[in-house]
Amino acid sequence: MDRMDGPNRETDRPQPAARVDTIIIPLTHDSVAADMVEINLVGLGLGLTLTVIAVALHFSRGTEWKATGDISQDVLERRASTVPETDFPEPMNRSIGGGGVAAGAVAGGEEGAELEGDAEDESTSPADIPEDEVEYFEVEYTKQGDTIEVANNETVLEAGEDEGWDLPYACRQGQCVSCAGQITSGGNSEDYVTHDNQQMLDDAELDEGYTLTCVAYPKADFTIETGEAP
Repeated sequence: MDRMDGPNRETDRPQPAARVDTIIIPLTHDSVAADMVEINLVGLGLGLTLTVIAVALHFSRGTEWKATGDISQDVLERRASTVPETDFPEPMNRSIGGGGVAAGAVAGGEEGAELEGDAEDESTSPADIPEDEVEYFEVEYTKQGDTIEVANNETVLEAGEDEGWDLPYACRQGQCVSCAGQITSGGNSEDYVTHDNQQMLDDAELDEGYTLTCVAYPKADFTIETGEAP
């Protein structure tokens, strides 16, 4: 029998699967450690670089700011130079060509000082007379039935109160007539007393001897009836 007509045993036998070889590359402990060291060095270098940059930015100084100068005065002066002087300058406005000194301020300076000095002298109160210049005058209080010595730096009202007498008064500033009295020695009351800022009695009442005891300082001996108003 021909062998070609029968089954081919060699051909019909199952063929073995293809062999795949797996290559395993062993990693040693030294190689792993080397790779880790290299990675750590790179990270450390990057961290140091960022730190240096941050420190440099923190301590770096920018351009110092300087305030611009005040040019307002220069502007005013340039403006004033373009405006002609006027015959009628505006007071306190020299920037536009006006004058700076009020009329009569220089010429009247000495006269003003004298007037001021006179005003100060007139405003001095008899109460400010020093003790070594004090003078005493006899004042008879008719209603109280007594005569006492009153200093010229003390009011007629205060002197009576020092004696314990209940004399009438209200404002104690010469602005009412509650403390009024009448000097009966004859003549104008201001011949006998100095009034420190009395504002209530007119000339006719003063001529009749009326006075305000709260602001009346003696300058002569006299007799007075307290509690007498015009």
